[in-house]
Amino acid sequence: MLLSLNSNLELAKQIAVQIGLPLARVTAKTFSDGETSVNIIDSARGKDVYVIQSTSAPVNENIMELLIAVDALKRASANSINVVMPYYGYARQDRKARAREPITSKLFANMLQVSGIDRLLTVDLHAAQIQGFFDIPVDHLTGAPLLASYFERQGLTGKEEVVVVSPDHGGVTRARRLSNMLGTKLAIIDKRRPKANVAEIMNIIGNVAGKKAILIDDMIDTAGTITLAANALSSLGATEVYACCTHGVLSGPAIERIENSAIKELIVLDTIQLSDAQRSPKIKQISIASLLAEAIIRTHEERPLSPLFETHTLNVC
Repeated sequence: MLLSLNSNLELAKQIAVQIGLPLARVTAKTFSDGETSVNIIDSARGKDVYVIQSTSAPVNENIMELLIAVDALKRASANSINVVMPYYGYARQDRKARAREPITSKLFANMLQVSGIDRLLTVDLHAAQIQGFFDIPVDHLTGAPLLASYFERQGLTGKEEVVVVSPDHGGVTRARRLSNMLGTKLAIIDKRRPKANVAEIMNIIGNVAGKKAILIDDMIDTAGTITLAANALSSLGATEVYACCTHGVLSGPAIERIENSAIKELIVLDTIQLSDAQRSPKIKQISIASLLAEAIIRTHEERPLSPLFETHTLNVC
């Protein structure tokens, strides 16, 4: 049984088409006092239910909608409740950086487990160690194969004039994975972040002069880091600068910054449904539905998910 809530209904519809099952009928609404109501119309008794819900903005509303739906499914005698969460909210609050700070991603993990879910399937967690916050199975997929497939179709692969660039040291593993898939060189940007959502470019490790550069990150929020990186690459002689990420949060001044930057094209996956205000001629969104649909099928049939990491032959749409 496939069930979608309100955060990313378009993606859920594409997943349902790929799998060949209809979405279960459900209504999720907000009362006038702000409380959330979820009503599952179709019977879930004895079924393995896959609930599709990103916890993107409005984050707290989407989280409550999910928790209430899970409670309803438990009380409806579902055989198993599997949450498909393309974007995991609060993932950046994964440790105590200062005194008296919460670890909100762990709190969210506790809430999901207490609600009664049996499995979490998610994509490109900001911190991979969040998997260890759970005592239930967590399948952690990556969007890199789909991004690699897109750039291959654009001819940006296996060429000396193409370089994949990590915007910071923390993203080197991610950038190396894409670089290996495309058969290109790797460069790293060394930056200093004086405060939250503010980044200062310091140095670039690697040769980018005369090359087409592909920046990759797990998410782009206010776009400060990625646009500063793109402008730095352009000033050092990169002929074209592309950027890509799994999660296009794109909050605050992100769109304005992207449009005024050296980025030629930004490719994002549809783990988060973009609003009209987040659209731009520079932004191209490709669907992750094929990856999630295959993961759901393999999970249900108790087959391994490892092939989804080893190849990048999934359809890009």
